[in-house]
Amino acid sequence: MKLLEGKTAIITGASRGIGRGIARVFAEHGADLAFTFSNSATAAEVLEKELGLLGTKVKSYQSNAADFEAAQQLVADVLEDFGKIDILVNNAGITKDNLLMRMGEEDFDKVIEVNLKSVFNMTKAVQRTMLKQRKGSIINMSSVVGVKGNAGQTNYAASKAGIIGFSKSVALELGSRNIRSNVIAPGFIETEMTDKLDPEIVAQWRAGIPLKRGGSPEDIANACVFLASELSAYITGQTLHVDGGMLT
Repeated sequence: MKLLEGKTAIITGASRGIGRGIARVFAEHGADLAFTFSNSATAAEVLEKELGLLGTKVKSYQSNAADFEAAQQLVADVLEDFGKIDILVNNAGITKDNLLMRMGEEDFDKVIEVNLKSVFNMTKAVQRTMLKQRKGSIINMSSVVGVKGNAGQTNYAASKAGIIGFSKSVALELGSRNIRSNVIAPGFIETEMTDKLDPEIVAQWRAGIPLKRGGSPEDIANACVFLASELSAYITGQTLHVDGGMLT
């Protein structure tokens, strides 16, 4: 059963990692896809061709979600190419980890700009279209770190906690127009980024998780499909923890 057939989605930061996993599973569920990348043009081109074989319309866009005008232009381009936007997944994000005493102002500002302001930019950009349609699902990617904090990640934790408060407020503002706003808070998800970590550290992480494994991008993608589809039609303003029980 294809849960997203007939729907058009924008996914930011989808050329690799979790975003790539979301894009693939969305396409498998029949969604037409507009996805963004910042620098990975080759990876985006490969993904576009790969997902196009699944029979849905797929197009990649090089765009900086942290830039307000670029977000506005992206949505205008997607509307021209696809005609509507039913789902927005705000997935783009970066880390610049350091202890607070060593963290420079630029590293704090950049993480807030890319991780949090991009969510404002993109939500603002799709709002008018979704209001006209009187429907829409906005899914914002937070993190277990945004809920419980993490030493060495004050900037990242602040950005991800901010996403939760922003999303709850959007849910209250737009609920009467049948526009839903929810959050996914991933735990330890194994991607090409975690492949570079010391195997002993990864083993320690896994040992501390009740399900005794790291999550996959598909685990996050499946949760996104649920929140994007009609299965979650009466769910808004919520944070779904996809963390193997880390916060239990």
